[in-house]
Amino acid sequence: MNSHAQDEQQVVWAVVGTDIGPLLLAATDDGLVNVVFHATDAVREKTRDRLASRLGTTPVEAPDAPQLAEAIRQVEAYFAGERRDFELPLDWSLISGFNRQVLRELASGVSYGSVVGYGDLARRVGQPGAAQAVGVAMGANPLPVVVPCHRVVESDGGIGGFGGGLETKRKLLALEGVLPEPLF
Repeated sequence: MNSHAQDEQQVVWAVVGTDIGPLLLAATDDGLVNVVFHATDAVREKTRDRLASRLGTTPVEAPDAPQLAEAIRQVEAYFAGERRDFELPLDWSLISGFNRQVLRELASGVSYGSVVGYGDLARRVGQPGAAQAVGVAMGANPLPVVVPCHRVVESDGGIGGFGGGLETKRKLLALEGVLPEPLF
């Protein structure tokens, strides 16, 4: 093996079945790098291609990889109602700037079972007029569920948008006790 291959970062991925459908989890040696909703075959292929392009190496399916073991365990515990907080190393390399700042604040400052408005989150990061930009940051979140963008709602009580679909957002908020469980 040449020295370049030894330095190349490995990206591993696996799919976890959840109450909101299959989630693709991808990790590097630095931590969890991506969580993707609705991980059908087509979504998996698109995600692998995007990660290869962004991270410079082709992701490898490796459900038993040590980089994924704790993330899989914690995601399963979360959906079983046994975990409220994720305590995982996160690889933030897929996001930068304002979006990263907002997502870090969200991850550390909005706890299980609570919600925050887009404008409130903008104020927390010192940009009180940036509610729309916070919405863009939520849509760019490479780590949904673990970095809980489902907890960001409209100030008028509306649920807001969600990359995983509004039904998925409702289910996550119901799991956390913010909304009643959907009837069907």
